[in-house]
Amino acid sequence: MNSNLLSYYEAIERASADMLDAARTGNWDHVIKLEGACVLLISQLKNAARGNALSGEESQLKSRIMKRVLVNDAEIRHLAEPWIEDLDQMIGGRPKTLH
Repeated sequence: MNSNLLSYYEAIERASADMLDAARTGNWDHVIKLEGACVLLISQLKNAARGNALSGEESQLKSRIMKRVLVNDAEIRHLAEPWIEDLDQMIGGRPKTLH
C-alpha cells in the first residue's frame, strides 16, 4: 500500500474534523489557522502524488476519506454563514438591525 499518500489524506481529514470542532465552538481564529495547515498538507500531497498511483483498495479508502472531508466542509460553511454575514455588515458599515 502507498501509505505515504494515504497518510496525507488522513492528516487532511483530521485537520478537517478539527476545523469542524473549532467552528462548532465559534473559534474562527482556530478554523482559519487549521485551514492554513490544510493548504500546506494539500500542497505536500500534490508533490508526493507525482508519479505515485494508488491501488484500487487505496483509491476506495481515499474516496471515503474525501467524502468525510466534504461533509465536514459543508457543515463548516453552514456554521460560518452567520459569522460571514456579520463580518460583511461590519466591513460594509451597515449596522446590524435586530427584529
